[in-house]
Amino acid sequence: MKQLAAIVLKAEELIASSLLCIISILVFISAVARTCGYPINWAQDVALLAFAWLTFIGSDVLARSGKLINIDMLIYKLPKGAQKIIGIVFDFMMMAFLAALLIFGYSLVTQSWLRVFNTLKLSYAWCTMAVPVGAFLLLTTMIGRTVNDIKKPADEWGQN
Repeated sequence: MKQLAAIVLKAEELIASSLLCIISILVFISAVARTCGYPINWAQDVALLAFAWLTFIGSDVLARSGKLINIDMLIYKLPKGAQKIIGIVFDFMMMAFLAALLIFGYSLVTQSWLRVFNTLKLSYAWCTMAVPVGAFLLLTTMIGRTVNDIKKPADEWGQN
């Protein structure tokens, strides 16, 4: 299972870095072309599509590598047992939020299937699909993290 998680993380890192490069290059070239009087109209739509996917895939990369933003200054002042309980409660809250994103994201995809990008003649659902796919990836990551958090002894928790 850890081997599969490592493969998924590498694939997500490759996709996220590729999307970031695509966005950077497209925005730069589009700005230069517009300045020269030759705007690239489709570049904004492609950058929007890439940014939507980058946001959700990139957030799972951060979650899998343990680099999500954490506001834990106050939590670390509590006893380790309380830190563990609060951490597990936050894990479940995040999983509930991701489950809602998955459900409502699916609804968003089905509603936006007939909407088309202005310049791409591509369904806008390909952009909104980043929400349920990213939520699914993050949900699987959070399930694994929650299981590990529950198994971890309280004395190994936090920085106390």
